[in-house]
Amino acid sequence: MIRIVLFLIVIGALSLGVAWLADRPGDVVIVWQGLRIETSLMVLGAGLVAALVVLLLIWSLIRLILRSPGLLSRHLQHRRGERAYEAISNGLIAVGAGDIAAAQKHAAAVNRLAPQEPLSLLLNAQSAQLSGDREGAERTFRAMAGRTDTKPLGLHGLFVEAHRRSDHVSARAYAEEAARTAPSLGWASRAVLEARCKDGDWAGALALLEANARALAREAYRRQRAVLLTAHAHALENTDRDRAKAMALEAQKLAPTFVPAASLAARLLAEGGQLRKASGIIDKAWRANPHPELAQAYSELRSGESARDKLKRIEALAAKVPGHIEGALATARAALNAQEFAKARAALEPYLAAPTRRIALLMAELERAERNDVGRAREWLARAVHAPPDPAWTADGHVSDHWLPASPVTGRLDALEWRVPVTGMAGTATIEAEPTPAVPVPIASKAPSKDDEPLNNQTSAVEVAEAPSSRVRDEAPQQMPSASKLEAKPEPIIPLVHAPDDPGPDAAEETEPRTEQDSGGWRKIFG
Repeated sequence: MIRIVLFLIVIGALSLGVAWLADRPGDVVIVWQGLRIETSLMVLGAGLVAALVVLLLIWSLIRLILRSPGLLSRHLQHRRGERAYEAISNGLIAVGAGDIAAAQKHAAAVNRLAPQEPLSLLLNAQSAQLSGDREGAERTFRAMAGRTDTKPLGLHGLFVEAHRRSDHVSARAYAEEAARTAPSLGWASRAVLEARCKDGDWAGALALLEANARALAREAYRRQRAVLLTAHAHALENTDRDRAKAMALEAQKLAPTFVPAASLAARLLAEGGQLRKASGIIDKAWRANPHPELAQAYSELRSGESARDKLKRIEALAAKVPGHIEGALATARAALNAQEFAKARAALEPYLAAPTRRIALLMAELERAERNDVGRAREWLARAVHAPPDPAWTADGHVSDHWLPASPVTGRLDALEWRVPVTGMAGTATIEAEPTPAVPVPIASKAPSKDDEPLNNQTSAVEVAEAPSSRVRDEAPQQMPSASKLEAKPEPIIPLVHAPDDPGPDAAEETEPRTEQDSGGWRKIFG
């Protein structure tokens, strides 16, 4: 609206000026080289305007002629950029679809049209990976790592390729270089953190976590710091107990329901006589996550305590999570130690219809201790061999007897979970060149042999409970892949990348922030 008003004002002013000149005509006389020209002022003005227009047209024509080579070059470059854009787009689509021939065809076209563009290098690398040319892919990623604008992307690709050939030393070197180049790269920080965890460098892992704290969500940061502090406290427990105690307490404050931190902190506090604080820590963690480690730590808080007093405290602890199997198991164990066989049997009674291995083992020990009934104890031992497994610390197909801060298979931090192995494990689908069907070996397929009979007239109640557990522990891994098999078989190709800056399948679960080095895109090609 304002522009229209201004336009009308300008037109009105020009019209008033022309009308003013028309009302006041005058004569103009020009004498030059003996030539006399007489005309009116209006005619002279019109002639000057016409001459100016002609001069502008002539200048525009001359300028167009002079600029024609540059205009033609820019036009051809624009067309070349459009063709390069089309080739890169079709090439990435072909890579995602798994069309090797089309991907190589478009990669060759891009090499001819825009060989040094970042996206053309990425297309070359991915087409090489798709066709199985690992050397070509690594060569392209090295070229990208040698440039400033594509260095993080090239290092990520080299990191992926090093993992594929199981060269963990080179993979760690690439990750550390990427972390130094761009600290905001999540995959690099995670890889370096996992490598330091594998080496047991907990101080270095904590320092790296602090350096990348801003890139993590608050809860994720607190959880990871609690895990690392707990691992460091375990490492220092035999050398510097005061420092280990401080780290365990900090970890427990960061994650109050984290079982390993709570049990360690309570045990170290109990050694210093702080029984009330230790009991409060176990109580809080037990209410959220009833766990046998917490029950064990709670029963051992007071040294020199009688078995009956321990039973009373364990019964009070189990009552805080009524109906939970861990409470029943803790009560039954404490009752057995106190020779309160009726209480032990009553605690286990609700779970005898479908007992797990620990329930069956406790029942075998109970039959042996209460009635000296070797036959019934042997029957429960046989049921323990075939009973469903109990929860254990599990990660990536590996079952551990104790908590570990990182997965022993992949090195992933805080990977172990307390759950039933195999049956409770969420499997991950993997694409392999030649899939091999897995043949499960059920525990129930093994019949008891003479070696499976640990009982005789001299067998103690403790031996009744412990003997089958070793067999169960030896047989359970038959149902799951070993760590070496999981680690030694990488995927044959990199799946479809969903974004141009993602060179492989090891992309971060959460989206990584883009850096200025990722910019450029099509505008640079058209430029």
